Amino acid sequence: MQTLPILFQYEGDGIFKPATSFHARAADKHYVVGELYNLIEHHDRSDNSHRHYFASIKNGFDNLDDSMLGEYPTVEHLRKKALIRTGYRDERSIVCASKAEAERVAAFIRPMDDYSVVVPLNCVVHVMTAKSQSVRAMGAAEFQKSKEAVLNFIDDLLGVEHGATARSEAA
Repeated sequence: MQTLPILFQYEGDGIFKPATSFHARAADKHYVVGELYNLIEHHDRSDNSHRHYFASIKNGFDNLDDSMLGEYPTVEHLRKKALIRTGYRDERSIVCASKAEAERVAAFIRPMDDYSVVVPLNCVVHVMTAKSQSVRAMGAAEFQKSKEAVLNFIDDLLGVEHGATARSEAA
């Protein structure tokens, strides 16, 4: 199974050629002559964008009102709760026999993940956890969308226009 991408150069007339002899050897090992393969363009995530994102979150955290520190006690709490609240989350539901049981189950689950959002609603406990933003879990396009959503969420918390937190980090 191929683990590293093989870099191809487009030659025109529908011809793609491995970019280097290293990539040509990898292609020879991975592909069969005459077979059909799907070609999907891949965009690597920018290290600068990644660093900017985390610096902007830290900047937003540093500017939170003290009254918000109970819900967002650390930069990581702020990032993960923002991911959850902007829809970049995994959700699980647990159906209980009663509302009281749902409250007990929620109380049991909450300490398992400091970053999760656990909501008992009638007889159902909803558990939401932030999606991973690792390079392996989230490609460049989805990372960019989640980055914008999180930074807009922080701007809303701070009561500033969208983009302000990201701009002030660079200053």
